[in-house]
Amino acid sequence: MDYSDKQKQNATFTTPTQSANGFLFIIAQYILRVFVIAFSLAGAIITATAYESVIVFGIVMDAKYTYSAAFRYKVVADSVVCGVSVLSVVIFIALNRPKSNPKNYFYLFLNDLGSLLLLLSGCSSALAIGYVAQFGEQKMGWIMICDSQYCHKTTTAIVSTFIAVICLLLLTILSAYKLKSAHI
Repeated sequence: MDYSDKQKQNATFTTPTQSANGFLFIIAQYILRVFVIAFSLAGAIITATAYESVIVFGIVMDAKYTYSAAFRYKVVADSVVCGVSVLSVVIFIALNRPKSNPKNYFYLFLNDLGSLLLLLSGCSSALAIGYVAQFGEQKMGWIMICDSQYCHKTTTAIVSTFIAVICLLLLTILSAYKLKSAHI
């Protein structure tokens, strides 16, 4: 047995601590990915189903997500990230098979980073519109118009999406850590 064979043999040996950390990594990835799917789906559904009709001075006024480009963008971003996250679970399962190349975690890292940026931009745009609707902007002459059930539902949807953003941030950090520890 030469020196390179000994290195290969030592490289496959894992201590109980390393295997426990690997197990915790896998469990954390699965849980966070399921949370991203659940919270981004909830954000999309709550935003898309929020509707209210109010009569003001005899005029019927409707509030729907389709009336705001920011809310439409948020629903699309939530939906895309939910779908991509379902695919990322499949990719993650494939990466955890024996003899898979740890360099492939780079693609999972890019997926998580892209999903994070898309979801953050969609949520931020909806938050900006929601803030103006809730509090107005006195310097611009915009009055607050929101004190209704519709506003409370969209606030819940934005909070749900921000929870998904936090989970994606943690996934991005975990993927980067996995790449760092893979000794690529």
